Amino acid sequence: MKKKIILLGATGSIGSSTLRVLRKHQDRLELVGVAAQSRHKELAAICHEFKVTQAVLQNEAAYQEARQAGTFPQDTQLNCGAEALEALATLTEADIVLIAVVGAAGLRPALAAIEAGKDIALANKELLVLGGAHVIEAAQRKGVRLLPTDSEHNAIFQCLQGQPDGQVDKLILTASGGQFRDTPAAELSHITPEMATQHPNWSMGPKITVDSATMANKGLELIEAHWLFSLEPERLEVVIHPQSVVHSFVQFIDGSILAQLSPPSMTFAIQHCLLYPDRAPGVEPTTDFRQAFSLDFNSPDYQKYPCLQLAYEALRAGSGAPAIFNAANEVAVERFLAKKLSYLEIPKLIEHSLCHIQSPTQPSLNQLLQLDAETRAMAQSLRFQ
Repeated sequence: MKKKIILLGATGSIGSSTLRVLRKHQDRLELVGVAAQSRHKELAAICHEFKVTQAVLQNEAAYQEARQAGTFPQDTQLNCGAEALEALATLTEADIVLIAVVGAAGLRPALAAIEAGKDIALANKELLVLGGAHVIEAAQRKGVRLLPTDSEHNAIFQCLQGQPDGQVDKLILTASGGQFRDTPAAELSHITPEMATQHPNWSMGPKITVDSATMANKGLELIEAHWLFSLEPERLEVVIHPQSVVHSFVQFIDGSILAQLSPPSMTFAIQHCLLYPDRAPGVEPTTDFRQAFSLDFNSPDYQKYPCLQLAYEALRAGSGAPAIFNAANEVAVERFLAKKLSYLEIPKLIEHSLCHIQSPTQPSLNQLLQLDAETRAMAQSLRFQ
């Protein structure tokens, strides 16, 4: 029997990789619902190719354009808005919901899917960075699986299979160091959006590519790892690994270390999650050890990557600090890409937000969403001399 998939965020980079996996395994996976923010032509093409009958556009203007254009198949029911997104995530026939929509918009659909008993493939950092306590509690209560599609967390997840509880000493997440890992710190003030959106290893969207350069992305992954694997910040480490072949390490209490290796492509982690616990031939070739290559590792320079240090501080502070970090970073990157903020002002904006926005202790979900909105408003208005 085919496993039925809902894909939220179908037209982004994660969505594109997911579609490659679905094409490879049409005998085992079936796409039954898709959603996108505004790229209605691409979404319509997906519905035609995969014969998808349920689709959602989050943007009202794009929805109206799509209705007028008539590009969607007649058999596809097209809806719009946040409520439609939640309804899509709870389709009765769905087995697993892959959430790759950007930002806080993915949180409520994820919680709705969990309440409906669906397994979740995690490709949206806000699910755990913003609402970690609530997502984990709901998943445990409903007995659903949270399957990580980030390559680092998926690597850890694979390394932990079959290991007894309480045997982990620490987790070590690898980071490419981004496109400026060899750039002298004195030259970072000259970084432009065009330079920051060119990654040496990965093909990703502009926002996550900038996050890779600043290592804010790795900071978000630390926060995710805390929730996924229930480890305190002191047992979570980051190392620079320029080749992006080793995706993470798990160090056990006896000193043994396990790692997961594969080429820098999201198809490996996505396929693992969608087919879990089964395996099948991959979309693309894996690492060939008959060809000579090197694997290098070194510690990150926190002076060069202040966003990573700020993420550690937010994780240690707890409460709503990770939500503040995430929202401030999102706005900072948006403003940088729009050339309204310099590259070095990204961490300044995040630090200012963490220092000046107060968070309640053990905030409710609504309080976290309010905190997210408050942070975004401040981050949009902040100006540096």
